[in-house]
Amino acid sequence: MAQPLELGLDTFGDVTTGPDGAPLPHGQVLRNVIEEAVLADQLGIGFFGVGEHHRADFAVSAPEVLLAAIAGRTTQIHLGSAVTVLSSDDPIRVFQRFSTLDAASGGRAEVILGRGSFTESFPLFGYELSDYETLFEEKLDLFAALLKQEPVTWQGSTRPPLRNQHVYPPVESGRLKTWIGVGGSPESVVRAARYDLPLALAIIGGDPKRFRPYVDLYHRAFEQLGRPVLPIGVHSPGYIADTDIQAREELFADYKRMRDKIGAERGWPPMGQGEFEREAEHGSLYVGSPETVARKIAATVTALGAVRFQLKYSAGPLPHDKLMRSIELY
Repeated sequence: MAQPLELGLDTFGDVTTGPDGAPLPHGQVLRNVIEEAVLADQLGIGFFGVGEHHRADFAVSAPEVLLAAIAGRTTQIHLGSAVTVLSSDDPIRVFQRFSTLDAASGGRAEVILGRGSFTESFPLFGYELSDYETLFEEKLDLFAALLKQEPVTWQGSTRPPLRNQHVYPPVESGRLKTWIGVGGSPESVVRAARYDLPLALAIIGGDPKRFRPYVDLYHRAFEQLGRPVLPIGVHSPGYIADTDIQAREELFADYKRMRDKIGAERGWPPMGQGEFEREAEHGSLYVGSPETVARKIAATVTALGAVRFQLKYSAGPLPHDKLMRSIELY
């Protein structure tokens, strides 16, 4: 029997602008994110995620702290990271922070583990980029051991070994819901299956159907392991307004500003109107009226067999009031 589709929202806490057009202080952005999550809970949306970044254009650097504040203002919505950069963190502390959040929220915590799409956390916390692969592989291996909620004995090259170590607090339900965030690496897809973890596909550009081979690979990996396949989720950016024209007109300038800033860091050319329109029509930008966005989400989840769709509803400096309206229309 097919699982029902769960709709979620996520944000990196993009630094937005105020009425005067100037960037808001990070503190105000964080308070606005809390209000956005409260609205999502009131609307019955299933999941709210916040990303982890350590740079000027995104305000969220401590997802669990912000999620705990949201937990105190909400009652139903599940709360998680999108993503937690495990490579530059301590797996034990990540588990403890999320198990604490799970207790405080009455069992609503989730964590999406990934390597992140930026690397600023490596020098910030004293890690070498040359150890990129080893750090994630070993820390995920330790985190997977922690999920069993048994005394942990573990050894690797990135931290001192553990010998029959208990980790507290335990998760009351018996297991912390944990996803692996993947941006398009076959090795990461197979790794998620090997650790028996659901897959969260970050699809931020191009035709989402191009990720179908990764879904098939994930299914084959579980078949070879002799285990039932686990759920798949999708994360993509978008924005909703009353009409398609209104949504595109309101989003374009701010989306382009964010895209061009990141693109300049990565050697991408500036985004033109044509590229924006192609992504809106045929790619992974879910922008338009509620009906248009719903049809596009339905096509994606059908093509990929996903059971959750997370819309990254924030896009550059787009103001808070417009984000709130987009959430209401979602």
